[in-house]
Amino acid sequence: MALITPTTYRKLTGFALGSLALIIVTGATVRLTGSGLGCSDWPTCEQNQLVADLEFHPMVEFINRLVTGLVSIAAIFAVLGSLRRTPKRPDLTRWSWGLVLGVIAQIIIGMFVVTLELDPRLVLLHFLVSMVLIWNAVVLHHRAGLPDSLFGDESTGVISRPERSNNALRALLWPARVLTVVTMYVIVVGTLVTGSGPHTGNQRDSGEPIDRLPFAIREVTMAHSVGVIILLCLVLFTVWLVRKQRLMALLQKELGELLAAILVQGAIGYTQYFTGVPAFLVGLHIIGAIVVWVAVLRLHLRIGWGAPANTSVPRRRVVAAAT
Repeated sequence: MALITPTTYRKLTGFALGSLALIIVTGATVRLTGSGLGCSDWPTCEQNQLVADLEFHPMVEFINRLVTGLVSIAAIFAVLGSLRRTPKRPDLTRWSWGLVLGVIAQIIIGMFVVTLELDPRLVLLHFLVSMVLIWNAVVLHHRAGLPDSLFGDESTGVISRPERSNNALRALLWPARVLTVVTMYVIVVGTLVTGSGPHTGNQRDSGEPIDRLPFAIREVTMAHSVGVIILLCLVLFTVWLVRKQRLMALLQKELGELLAAILVQGAIGYTQYFTGVPAFLVGLHIIGAIVVWVAVLRLHLRIGWGAPANTSVPRRRVVAAAT
């Protein structure tokens, strides 16, 4: 592989992030269409049969497995790209290896999900590990866009010493951290809601229903809703702090995207609850969870590390904020 530029490498990390989001969507499609045991064996679809039959449920599960291959390729390219990037940045290599380890963990968990016939605890773990991988990919993508000068001396062509400038944005790190923690709570409790709900993923061959998590759906839904309300209040409080410190010009895009994502996600959540939890709305809610999670992480990173090199925010505004 030839040497690659920082711009090209950031595109590779963007591809990795997109593929990780895609596999969450295809995985949700498997469960919501009742295709979880469409391929009842692993790694083959059926015993001595690698490719699924041309039937709906087997093909849905098989396509999800193919997307796993795409994610694996993206993770490998992220690692190889970090090694061939010029100048080299060890932090990018470390974060790209995180993707590889996470994908390996997901493949192993997926094997047990199938062999243990969609145990809801493993399905929950499968989703949460996916969200951890999204976090890893967002951090990698953001760091790949930061100026190399933030990470040490470029004279040798090898950058190894991370240095963050101390600017006014860092005063907002504590609300950003609280937002991230509350979002994690909302996501975890949200998985308890879906794990206790009606969409099991499939029925066993014997006709017996798939086990669900032993939680009252009304109670976990209420805990989830309260978390969303707290998250919305925290975002509004953060907007107030940002305006008070006159940093809205720097954070308007991230805050606007996050606020819009939470409002839409809340509307979808309440609609699905009062309409009997239709599968289509559950799928939209899962996509919304990814969008909210990415938006929170981008805001956190923007505050902690500043804007990527290709940001649309004029550099003079960043300098003004730092002084």
